[in-house]
Amino acid sequence: MVDTKREIERKYDAAAGEGLPDLTAVRGVSAVLDRGVAELDATYYDTPDERLARAHLTLRRRTGGGDAGWHLKLPVADGVRDEIRAPLSDTVPRTLSALVRSRVRDAELVPVVRLRSARDVRHLVDADGALLAEVSLDQVHAERLSGGTGTAEWAEIEVELADDGDPAFLDRVDKKLRKAGLSRSSAPSKLARALQETGAHTPTAPAVTRTPPATAGDHVLAYVRAQRDAIVELDPAVRRDLYDSVHAMRVATRRLRSTLRSYGKVLDRGVTDPVAGELKWLAGELGVDRDQEVLTERLAAALSGLPAPLVSGPVPDRLHGWSTARRGGSRRALIAVLDSRRHLELLDALDALVADPPLRRAAAGDPAKVISEAVRDDCRKVAALVGRALDLPSGHDRDVAMHEARKKAKRTRYAAEAAVPALGGPAETLVRSMKSLQTLLGDHQDSVMARATLCELAAQAHAAGENAFTYGVLYGREERRAAAAEAALPGVWQAVEATTHL
Repeated sequence: MVDTKREIERKYDAAAGEGLPDLTAVRGVSAVLDRGVAELDATYYDTPDERLARAHLTLRRRTGGGDAGWHLKLPVADGVRDEIRAPLSDTVPRTLSALVRSRVRDAELVPVVRLRSARDVRHLVDADGALLAEVSLDQVHAERLSGGTGTAEWAEIEVELADDGDPAFLDRVDKKLRKAGLSRSSAPSKLARALQETGAHTPTAPAVTRTPPATAGDHVLAYVRAQRDAIVELDPAVRRDLYDSVHAMRVATRRLRSTLRSYGKVLDRGVTDPVAGELKWLAGELGVDRDQEVLTERLAAALSGLPAPLVSGPVPDRLHGWSTARRGGSRRALIAVLDSRRHLELLDALDALVADPPLRRAAAGDPAKVISEAVRDDCRKVAALVGRALDLPSGHDRDVAMHEARKKAKRTRYAAEAAVPALGGPAETLVRSMKSLQTLLGDHQDSVMARATLCELAAQAHAAGENAFTYGVLYGREERRAAAAEAALPGVWQAVEATTHL
C-alpha cells in the first residue's frame, strides 16, 4: 500500500550550534509549538552511476519520526515534490522500483548514502490552532556507502507548508528568516549535498554542456533529445495514472517518430527506421488507453446533450460499463508494456541514438535551407492526400483518405515544431495551420470511431432486450458532425495552403 503527499518546502543553511529564529512575528502565526526532537536514520538508494540523483529523484528507507518507511520523491517544480510512501521492508518495494524503472532499467539499486539527523521540530499554527507550516532544524551527519568513503556534517533549516496551505505563507516565513541572516540552501536536497560533500565519484554518464544549435543537425537533435527526455520523464506519471500523462507520452513518442521520418536527410533512416518502428509500437500501445478516454468523453458528452425523451433504456449504465471494462484492461496492458523488455530496449536505443547520432552530410548544412526543404516536402505530401480525399465521394474510402491526411498533417506539424528555432515565425504559423487542419480531420476520425462504437453498443443492448433507439439518435448526430467536417475541409485547406511557403 502506498500513499502520495505533495511536499512544498524551502531549505536554508544554518550555522553549527545555531537555533531556530523566533517566528512568532510572521503574519498569520498565532503560536509556535515545540514538537520535540526526532532522531531520523535514512539510507538513500541509487544506481552505482547515480542516475536517480542526476534526475533529481530521491529514494530512501527511513526510520524514526512520524513517517517511517520508504519514500520516493519526484520533482514537480522548484521546491515542490511528490513524496510517494510505502511501508517499511527490507528491500525496495516493487511499487516504488517500478516508478523509477525508466531511469534504472537493468541497473541495480544500491545504498549510496546514509543520513542521520537530529530534527528539532516546531509547528507554526494560526489562531484556530490549524497547522500552517512545520519548521525544523536538522543537524545532519552524512556517510558515503558506495562510490566513496567520506563523511560530512551540516545544519539546515527546513520549512514545509502544511497540506493544502497557501504557498504565499512561505514567502512571509522566508522574509523573516532572511532578516535573521539565513540564506536559501544551494543544494536542492540533503542527498544532493551529501553526494557533493562526501567525495562523490565521477558519474559514468556526466552531464553534457549544451551549446546553442548551429547546424541543421544541431536543431534536429535538440528536438529529438527533448522528446526522448519527455518519454523517460513521463513514465512515472503514466504509471500513477496522472491526468493527461498517457496523452503527453503518446505525443512525445509521435513527435520523435515523425522527426526521424521527416528529417531523413539529416539522420540516416537506415539506422533510425528500426527505432521509429518501435516508437510506432509504443504509440499504438499508449493509444489503446488514450483512444478509450477520447471516445468515452465524446459519447458521454453527446449523451448528456440529448433531451430526456430521447434517452431510452439504461444507456448511461451501458456506456459506463463499456468504458470501465475497456479501461481496466487497457491500463493493465499498458503497465505490462512499460515493464516489458521491449520497452526498456527502446529506451536504451533512444539513448544510443542521442549519444551517437547517425548524421548524414546535410546535418552540417545551413538550418534554414535543410530544415525548410524537409518541411516543404511534408507539406506537398499533405496537399496530395487532402486533394485525394476531396475527390472522393462520402463513404468508407473518403473516411480512410481523410484519416491518412490527418496523420500526415500531424507529422508535418511536428516537423514544423522542430523547425521553429531555426525558421522562427513562418514555422510557427505553419504549426498553427497544421494544427487547425489536424483538429478538423481528427474530429472527423473521432466521429468514424464513435459510430463504430455506437453500433457495437446498440447490438449489445438489442441482445439484452433493451431499446436501442438512443444509439441510433447518437449515430445520426455523429453522421452530421462528420458531414460538417467534410464540408469545411476545402475552406480550411485553402487557409493552410497560404502558410506553407517557408
